This record gives sequence, structure tokens and C-alpha cells, in this order.
Amino acid sequence: MNVSEAVAARRSVRAFLPTPVARNIVEKILDQARFSPSGGNVQPWNAVVVAGEPLQQLLRKVADGIAAGRTDSEYASYPDALPDPWMARRRQNAAELYGTLGIGRENREARHAQTARNWIGFDAPCIMFCHIPRFMGVAQWADLGIWLQTVMLLMEEAGLSTCAQGAWSHGGVTVREALGIADDHVLACGLAIGYADPDAIVNRLRTSRAPLEETVRFLGM
Repeated sequence: MNVSEAVAARRSVRAFLPTPVARNIVEKILDQARFSPSGGNVQPWNAVVVAGEPLQQLLRKVADGIAAGRTDSEYASYPDALPDPWMARRRQNAAELYGTLGIGRENREARHAQTARNWIGFDAPCIMFCHIPRFMGVAQWADLGIWLQTVMLLMEEAGLSTCAQGAWSHGGVTVREALGIADDHVLACGLAIGYADPDAIVNRLRTSRAPLEETVRFLGM
């Protein structure tokens, strides 16, 4: 698989098989991803890879926090007032997801149930929690995103599926405390890792993208 094929094949998988992910595969991929670019070669990314019983313990703590009504977001996932075309794209994404699942707009219970699957990592047997020093700036968060994309493409090449989950930021304090992540770091996101369930309807989803001319201009060429 070349890079172009990995980019085309990668998708956000929301249903995983229970098949365990071998540590040596993940470790090899993360070792390769060390060579992702970053401004000044600062390499601001950090991660904790969790599987097995430690993951189940973490998920139980998160579930207990949700049941108790605890919210501990450390940053906003989106601006409070997200205008078009960005809000329109977000609505389209939701429409495509729930449409694939056959969930209507009026079925709030089913929509909430699907959203709640974020808190179990969509049953992925392995989740990588990414964090970054709190004092880092926008450029370093961009570096983290570059590294994460590198990781996801390498996992695609290795036959693994992923789903980057910004939703985990809403449980940032709980996850940090459970995993022993320092208080001066922010939980940026989670990355669900595993093998896609080929029979899951939700994994048929291929979200649309804005046409190139909507996001890119060319000058002098």
C-alpha cells in the first residue's frame, strides 16, 4: 500500500472487532511516526496506549463520571458560534452518519445512544490517549495533528483501523487522573485502534468532502 492508497482507504471506523491488537505492531508504528515533522523539531506530542483490563477500568471510571453528571472538558471542541460553511459541513457529517444508521432526526434516544459509544471507544480493543503540555501554542497543536495523521496512515498500511476522537476531551480530567498524566498537560484526543467489523453498517459510511476549489486557491501557477 502506497501513501495515496492509505489516504484513500483511511476512514473513521465506529465499530471494531474484539480481536486484540499486538503491542509490537503499535510500537513499530509509533516508532516510525517519530519522524513526523514539527516546528523547530519540538515534537510536542505525548501519548498513553491502553488496552486489556487497564482500558476496561478506565472506561468504567468514565462511565461512572458520566452517570454522576461530571463534565470536565478542558477546551471547547468547536467555537460557540460556528458559521457556515463550517457549520453546514458539520450538519452534513451528522446527517450522513445517522442516515447510514437509519436514525431519523426525531429519534433522539438513538442519536444519544450512538453518541454514547464514544465513551467506549466504539468497542475498540485499544485506545491511544494523546496529550500535550498545557503551555504549548497553536503551532504545537498543529504539530500534534501532523503526528496523529502520520500514525493513522501507518496503521492503515498495517491493516489496522482507527477513529480519532476529539470527544474524549470532554472527559479530559477523568482520563488524565486515571492514566497518571501530569496536571500541566491537556488531553487532546483519543485514537480508537483495532480491526474494523466488516458487518457493521456504520462502517459503510464514507463522509463527503468539500470540493478543492472551496478550500484552496492557486496563484502564479
